[in-house]
Amino acid sequence: MDESSTAPRPATGRPRLDGIDLLRGLSILAVILLHVNIRIPLDKSPLGQFLSKEVLRVLLWNGYNGVIVFFAVSGFLITNTCLQRWGDLGSIAILSFYRLRFARIAPLLLALLAVSSGLHFASIESFVIDTTRILWAQAMFSALTFHLNWLEAQHGYLPGNWDVLWSLSVEEMFYLFFPLACYRFRGGRALTVLLLAFVALGPFARTVLTQNEMWADHSYLSCMDAIALGCLAAMVVKTYRMGRKVSLAVRLTGIALMLLVTVFRRQCANLGLYKHGLDVTVLALGTSLLLVAVAQGRKPGSWLTAPLRWFGRHSYEVYLTHSFVVLIAAPLFAFTGSKYVWTPIWYAGIVCLCGALGACIARYYSEPLNRRLRAGWSRSATEQ
Repeated sequence: MDESSTAPRPATGRPRLDGIDLLRGLSILAVILLHVNIRIPLDKSPLGQFLSKEVLRVLLWNGYNGVIVFFAVSGFLITNTCLQRWGDLGSIAILSFYRLRFARIAPLLLALLAVSSGLHFASIESFVIDTTRILWAQAMFSALTFHLNWLEAQHGYLPGNWDVLWSLSVEEMFYLFFPLACYRFRGGRALTVLLLAFVALGPFARTVLTQNEMWADHSYLSCMDAIALGCLAAMVVKTYRMGRKVSLAVRLTGIALMLLVTVFRRQCANLGLYKHGLDVTVLALGTSLLLVAVAQGRKPGSWLTAPLRWFGRHSYEVYLTHSFVVLIAAPLFAFTGSKYVWTPIWYAGIVCLCGALGACIARYYSEPLNRRLRAGWSRSATEQ
């Protein structure tokens, strides 16, 4: 292929969208709180006993929903970036796309696997793989070939620092074929039909295609409807410009759909969304509608949301590394004999440490390597 015909266009240099960083910040917070609560139950504390079960459910059991929001945001950002870089999806330079994904994903993924392997072989409690079910080599191979979600569905959960990679398996498998589909269908209506097919198959995959509860939640088709909806949202932003009233209506509708699934769970159940596997689709649709409104509105975030947006800016690093903090803090909580009255303080400390670790890794490791890899490939392309 002639590289000159597919050379990427320069990026537009647009500023970050605060609304998207806020969504990602809320999502990663939901994931962290879920994983902390599993090991240090908040309902045993005075605060947990004071709060109602419904409030605790909203605060502590939305981790999976947070991942679904991540999927929709990821589909939106990847598609939007491709449209900015190449002008239209049919002009994607496939090799360049893969290089960009590798530069963003691989450095931290490989570092995480190296550290996790070291902890496993050092027999550090909470980090050791149960080799009666899954061998270390199996875990490594599945993580590197993006089928760890399938491995866990067949043999059970891995330690938390490995388990987080199930979502990366889904996401990167989608992006393995995404540029090929864009190129094959020239970014036209056939691509839109394909993405809509993924949306339609999602509820079916969650309720009919499997009797395995974990695979129902973590399979490729069970989650790709969220990514596909995010992709479609970016295509809508590229094609249509909404007026102020329409944008407000889209924003409010998106928020309402997200709240229905994450907060008003009883109503969600009464509508049959869980039974028919539609809760994930509704959440992803609400997220995608909100993304469309945020992208076209471009309103700066409030100072009140600055901490959450800070988490959102480092969400990839925080997501992949937060389990190390949680898995160390939980046995430390038990070892010190801390009273459950101090549980909220532990929660706050763990959340802050997770954010600090992710931010440090982003600043001093993953982002510099990302830039270095991209710059190296750009020089090679220029020299050729």
